[in-house]
Amino acid sequence: MRPQLFNIDTALLTSNCVVRRFRENEGGVFRNLIEQNKDYLQDHFPILVAEVGADDDSAECFLRERIAAWLLQQDYAFGIWHNESTELIGYVHIFDINWEVPMAEISYFIDKDHMKQGLMTEVLARVLRFVFRQLELEKIYLKTLSDNFASQRLARRVGFSREGDLRNEFRKPGGMIADLVRFGFSRETYGE
Repeated sequence: MRPQLFNIDTALLTSNCVVRRFRENEGGVFRNLIEQNKDYLQDHFPILVAEVGADDDSAECFLRERIAAWLLQQDYAFGIWHNESTELIGYVHIFDINWEVPMAEISYFIDKDHMKQGLMTEVLARVLRFVFRQLELEKIYLKTLSDNFASQRLARRVGFSREGDLRNEFRKPGGMIADLVRFGFSRETYGE
């Protein structure tokens, strides 16, 4: 455990969103978000869809595991809540943390009805500030499907650089093997 992380922020504010740690009894709301975006998520986040499950209880179990992992400094899962509607519109997950470097992987998605509004750009910019200033990571990286151009543009927009292609690295639910693209962002290039 790292005592310096005991008092990190559990809620991050942006112009249009509150990005915060999940709370108990939000499993049903999270499952609804997954269900509303299942067509997209099934191809891009099949493990997440499977882990959340098809009912509120399994989704609640998933979120409580994320809350416990946060407290144990193993990973950090945030819900993205829209300021105006106060509805849950997205998810950000910092995981596979290697405290020896320290570095971690990040994944994210936003509800299909809130895409192309700049919300994810402001959310990721704020989460990166959290990653470098509060978690004190040296590097953050993400992997995206090679045909997910929107995610690649977003990564570049907030400061990530393409690091390479990962051939035959991901199996889609239908069985097709796909390539991933890896993007990284180092503390030394973080300007804020």
